[in-house]
Amino acid sequence: MMKKILKITGFLLLLIIVIFLLVAAFARKEYSVEREVTMNTPKQVVFDYAKYLKNQNKYSVWAKIDPNMKTEFRGTDGTIGFVSGWDSENKDAGRGEQEITGIDEGKRIDYELRFYEPMKSTDKAYMSFESISDSVTSVKWGIYGKIKYPMNLSLLLMDMDAMLGKDLEGGLSNLKLILEK
Repeated sequence: MMKKILKITGFLLLLIIVIFLLVAAFARKEYSVEREVTMNTPKQVVFDYAKYLKNQNKYSVWAKIDPNMKTEFRGTDGTIGFVSGWDSENKDAGRGEQEITGIDEGKRIDYELRFYEPMKSTDKAYMSFESISDSVTSVKWGIYGKIKYPMNLSLLLMDMDAMLGKDLEGGLSNLKLILEK
């Protein structure tokens, strides 16, 4: 009788694992989050401030998680190839680095985000800038990436837009406060 119960339990457990793996095979593997703010500051002023990753530490919500976070910079800030790294014992900040991978002068900055701890992943991010008028600018900040199979199953359980969106909104609000002074 006990052997039969163990066999049934083992079979049900195996069935559950197979179902999860099948669902993961067909679940989305990519995510994308974007937020936007309009500020009363000329586009070139906003772009010239935002292109420096060292300035991002003044407005990014993530940079403010741990005031004792170790930071490291490599290269020439505001240029392609510049890397801003961080290392924190706070698991919400973790350890990683961000590299400027593209600059379309006055219009867009592209980044690669490399997270090492608490989870290893590589994602992409960008900031884009558009003039609404001579003194008003729309700034979009986005992040997107892929989660490998079978971990992509987590996208069914997590709302990446809500999780990351509030941090992007907070960073954009901080940027607006700094530049509208």
